[in-house]
Amino acid sequence: QVQLVESGGGLVQPGGSLRLSCAASGFTLDNYAIAWFRQAPGKEREGVSCISNKDGTSTYADSVKGRFTISTNNAKNTIYLQMNSLKSEDAAVYYCAVRRGGCGLMSPAWFAYWGPGTQVTASS
Repeated sequence: QVQLVESGGGLVQPGGSLRLSCAASGFTLDNYAIAWFRQAPGKEREGVSCISNKDGTSTYADSVKGRFTISTNNAKNTIYLQMNSLKSEDAAVYYCAVRRGGCGLMSPAWFAYWGPGTQVTASS
């Protein structure tokens, strides 16, 4: 069955970097779009970045453009999110999710499969 497991979260200082990983199993990444979402306490889940293996496109939320980079290693069936110049407002639980086809509007409702999430915490 489809399974996604995130890792790489942790405590970061503003200006620091983290790389999140999402290991996929039970399917191959071909013809799927893979996205990273995040949810902070009291806030709605929001799309951070998405990459489509179907058409090769990627998209980013305005709040992370120029700081975050999404990538895939199809041989390892793994998706990454490199996060640089982290800000306190980036603190959240980060989830990876997949859907067939393209990224669309990167709306959580469009993505069928989700990982359990990994916590990114900003140090004071």
